[in-house]
Amino acid sequence: MASIFNALHIGYSGLNAAQIAIDTTSHNISNAETEGYSRQRVVTSAAAPVSIDPGQRGNGVQITEIASVFDSFVFSKYKVVSQNKAYSDTLKDNLTELSSYFPDIDNNGIKADLQSYYDSWQALANNPGNSALQVALAQQTQTLSQHINQTRTQITDLQSSLNDQIKVNIDEVNRIAEQIAGLNKSISQAEAGGISNANDLRDQRSQLELTLSKLVGATVTNGQIESNNVVDSNIAIEGGSYTIQIGGFNIVDGGSFHPIGMESAGNQNGYNDLYYKRQDGTKIPFSNNITGGKVGALLELRGSTIGDNGEFEDGFLQETINNLDSFAKGLIESTNNIYAQSATSSMRSNSLSFSSSESLLSTGENFNTGTFDIVLYDVDGNETARRTITIDSKTVMDNASATNLLPDGTPNSIMEQLKAIKDDNGDGSAINDIDDILSPSFSATQNIMQIDLSSAFASQGYTFAIEDNGTNFAGVTGISRFMDGNNAKNISLTSSIKNDPTTLRGFQSPVDGDNQTALDMVEQQFASFNFKNGTATTSDTIYGYYDRLVTTVGTKTNSVILSNDSITAQYTAIQKEQDSISGVSIDEEMANLIRYQTSYGAAAKIITTIDQMMTTLLGIKN
Repeated sequence: MASIFNALHIGYSGLNAAQIAIDTTSHNISNAETEGYSRQRVVTSAAAPVSIDPGQRGNGVQITEIASVFDSFVFSKYKVVSQNKAYSDTLKDNLTELSSYFPDIDNNGIKADLQSYYDSWQALANNPGNSALQVALAQQTQTLSQHINQTRTQITDLQSSLNDQIKVNIDEVNRIAEQIAGLNKSISQAEAGGISNANDLRDQRSQLELTLSKLVGATVTNGQIESNNVVDSNIAIEGGSYTIQIGGFNIVDGGSFHPIGMESAGNQNGYNDLYYKRQDGTKIPFSNNITGGKVGALLELRGSTIGDNGEFEDGFLQETINNLDSFAKGLIESTNNIYAQSATSSMRSNSLSFSSSESLLSTGENFNTGTFDIVLYDVDGNETARRTITIDSKTVMDNASATNLLPDGTPNSIMEQLKAIKDDNGDGSAINDIDDILSPSFSATQNIMQIDLSSAFASQGYTFAIEDNGTNFAGVTGISRFMDGNNAKNISLTSSIKNDPTTLRGFQSPVDGDNQTALDMVEQQFASFNFKNGTATTSDTIYGYYDRLVTTVGTKTNSVILSNDSITAQYTAIQKEQDSISGVSIDEEMANLIRYQTSYGAAAKIITTIDQMMTTLLGIKN
């Protein structure tokens, strides 16, 4: 039955409830600035009553739980928009840096150097015998080449920097995932039996989930969502099974952790390749599975798939590098194709990347069907002989099959066409034709083609040139070149001219005042050429192709900046919604503190009153 001691217990229960409420409020105030903390509330209910006549008598208050004010629905939206913002911020920062490598809008950069380069050719065309202009042109060519080299280096350095960032962030993902797996075990232990809520542990886990979303766009799958409208209508907490997936693969499964692997030894450039290791030890390529968050943006920029050559097969930076390489290669080939028409006594190709018996059109190089002419000049600059060389779908460099013949019966190779015995000048003489005067050779070990004048005609001042009719033969092979290299990384002025700029030739035929090659170089800037980028071929002018490259970078950057503004606005709005639900309001907590302090004082008054009653009761006994 109820007694005075029961009344003392009722007072104590109120005192205890007020104390716990004050502790919880103090905990909220202390963590008001703690990132990811969710405010907590004490849930109370009437204790089980005492049944006596004439009815049940109250037995005080009891603490049902300490609940965290947390809405999983809002938090899920917050994670998604945080992921999008991290992705967008990363793209914006790195694309803004990439755009700074192409300052052409300010009349500075490669395009300005290109204009100065063509101006130097025009100056030489106006005064072809001026050695000072030759030196100036050589210097401007080196400036242009170095600027192209530098821009490519900046992009590859940025690519390497992103590669390092990917490693750091994936290490962080693995650390966080392992920590979450440990928290899952602690939460399960703390909440075993359904007696208490591991609020602080859940907050820690939620904050780590948010960080994972920002890093890799991780997806959390949890059990049933439970609400608690008695405490707060915003409470909706997930419970039960717990997994974290990235790209369809579980990296956290309850208390188990499955790390994302990285390796760089398998490719020549040392790029970090990501993989997921199954339980049977099989490594599954994983880079393409990460499409969200900061790492997703880094992979989109750097590239995900590494080719056999160590370069990426995708990625915007790699696309930009490929476009810059294509631009540089097109500039080199078109320049060398024109420069080969300037008469010289010896020509020597680059080391070719294809075999001598491989069809030129199947090599993947920028050869075209058509013809080019070998033109011979005497000491006075008069044309003395001309031979047309044909390139079709079956033409090879050397060692043509006897069954592979041109209509005139000549074996269908460049070397055999040069060596064929013909009357190139129509004078009936068999000792002054191309095959008599030129000595073509092909080195199978070095894969290099060379054409020299025979010593007798060389001593007489004869020279020869190549005039192209659309094949791009001299441009691809670099057999008589003004520029060395085949991409933006190695483009440069050819070493012989660099060592002695006065050997630079602006003439076509070797006579004083001839400036045809220099004039054709000036006209090059307005002509269209084929720019090869992998299997794609684009016809454009030198300026047009470069403008396309810069516009692609600029358009991408502007698009990302505009998108980032929109995403930032969404992020700010949802962050405010999340803070309004789970964030700590100091004003509200201070009001609660006063309320609970009053409750504590009232409960203490109950106890002192019961104490006085007991004293009175004991006094009656005495």
